[in-house]
Amino acid sequence: MAEQKIEGINPTRMELLEIGKKLTLAEKGHKLLEEKRDALVERFFSVIEERNQLSKEVDAEFKDAYLSLIQAQMIMGENKVEEISQLAYEFGEISFGKDNIMGVKIPKVDIENLKKDDKRFYGFFETCSKFDDAQMRFNSLMNKLLNLADLEGGIKSLAVEIEKTKRRVNVLENNLIPSLHATRKYIEMQLEEREREDFIRRKRIKALMESKKA
Repeated sequence: MAEQKIEGINPTRMELLEIGKKLTLAEKGHKLLEEKRDALVERFFSVIEERNQLSKEVDAEFKDAYLSLIQAQMIMGENKVEEISQLAYEFGEISFGKDNIMGVKIPKVDIENLKKDDKRFYGFFETCSKFDDAQMRFNSLMNKLLNLADLEGGIKSLAVEIEKTKRRVNVLENNLIPSLHATRKYIEMQLEEREREDFIRRKRIKALMESKKA
C-alpha cells in the first residue's frame, strides 16, 4: 500500500527543505519516544516485581497477626478484646503528595505525620501475650500497607503513561514519518520532472537557433 503524501504541498525546493527538517525532527522524536517507552516498560515490570514481593510479605504477616488475634480472643474473650481495642490511640493523619518516576507523576502517601509510638495503650494485667503479639504485628503492617498502596498507584500511573507513549510512537511510525517520506519523494520527483522538461526545452531552443543560423 502506497503511503499518502501530505495534501496541499507545493513541489518547490523550499518545501523540500521544510519537509526534510520536519522528517529529521519526527525521526528524532520517534527515537526518543521509543527509548522512553522501553525505559517505562522496564520500570513498570520492576515495580510489579517489587509489589508482588511486598504483597507476599503482607499476606504472610496478616496471617500471623490474625492468628495472634484469634488466640487472644480465645484466651480473653471476643468482647474483652474488642473493648480494649477501642482504647487504641490515633496514628495521625495521612496526606498525599506526588512522586516522580522518569517524568511520570505518581501519587505518593505521605506518612511523616503518622505516630511511630509503640507504647501500649492498655495494662498488662487485663490482656495476654497473644494480644501483645497481635497489636505489635498489626502496627508493623501499617507502613507496609501504605508502601503497597504507593506501588499500586505507581503501577497504574506507569501503565497509563506507557499506553500514551505507545500511541505517540505508533502515530509517528505508521502515519507522520511515512507521510513525510512520501511527500519528500513526491517533491523530488516533481522537481526532477521539471528539470527534464527544462533541459528538453533548452535543447529544442538551441537546436532552433542553430537551424536559423544555418
